[in-house]
Amino acid sequence: MSYEFKLPDLGEGLTEGEVARWLVAEGDEIAEDEPLVEIQTDKTTVEIPSPAAGTVTRILVAEGEIAPVGAVLVVIGDGAPASAAPTPAAPVAAPPVAPPATGRLQATPLVRRVAQELGVDLASVPPTGPGGRITEADVRAAAGDASVESEGRREPLRGVRRLIADHLTRAHREIPAVTFVEECDFGSADLKQLLPTVLRATALTLQEFPELNARLDGDEIVYLDLYDLGIAVQTDDGLVVPVVRDCATRSLDELRADVDELAAKAREGRLDASELRGSTFTVTSAGRLGGLLVTPLINHPEVAILGVHRIGPRAVVIDSEVVVRPMGNISVTFDHRVVDGARAAAFTLGVIARLQS
Repeated sequence: MSYEFKLPDLGEGLTEGEVARWLVAEGDEIAEDEPLVEIQTDKTTVEIPSPAAGTVTRILVAEGEIAPVGAVLVVIGDGAPASAAPTPAAPVAAPPVAPPATGRLQATPLVRRVAQELGVDLASVPPTGPGGRITEADVRAAAGDASVESEGRREPLRGVRRLIADHLTRAHREIPAVTFVEECDFGSADLKQLLPTVLRATALTLQEFPELNARLDGDEIVYLDLYDLGIAVQTDDGLVVPVVRDCATRSLDELRADVDELAAKAREGRLDASELRGSTFTVTSAGRLGGLLVTPLINHPEVAILGVHRIGPRAVVIDSEVVVRPMGNISVTFDHRVVDGARAAAFTLGVIARLQS
């Protein structure tokens, strides 16, 4: 008896997922509820346990490939789920996968197929991938692929990086974005509490400018009642945007605790899907890496994003005298379909006034 495991509905209206990493290989024995596969969605990475015990007889979707919900990912032999009968077989549009040349090899089905096409014996290929895996580049290099030697190493666009590419391409293509920039004197701000302070100042100012705390839904503008602000966090896998809730009503200490916890979980890859959804506006601050000025892209489907750029001592004129103050630029990039330039400028100045008070 064999069991065909299909990509489950992971909620949040998702219709597909990318196989980020197989935690087993063909020929492995696996117990029920043991980790089977990691699936990357546009929200987070989810580890899915095996619904059955048995032998992994065939992996149908390779790492880096995208499958729709309901597609068969893997066949597990001699096992069945504890509480359900085996799912009837369903056709799967997947290319044939070459079996391992000798025993268990650390290569995905995709890499095995490439090896078969190029006539490469995987047993003779030195692995360079993580965990001792043989990569497609390893196989092509072993086959003497001239493009690998002349152009350098190639890696597929996948995982978080592919999601970022898709998301930002859509944002750039669909949104007529404009950026407004103004200086801010941070002399009155506690720079150790900078991000919580910016979040609170932004949320309070959004209450006065509701069109920036909104979404464009077809022919309607949805004005949002919550002030749940996303914070852009750079990780080893790319940029993620966890959400800090109720920024207009909570104290700076409460906001700081949330910011620290979410940033740590983001960098460790421990964010839940619930911590990545529902932001109404986004703030990005890269500290010393923020540059004198950057024009952040809007986090679709939001209509604006606020950027805090590098803060440092600058000479400024105050009361006709040149003094040195901790200065930095504040930018707001906005969707001009929803927000007028004058309103975006007034919003930016309102945030700055709160930060300077």
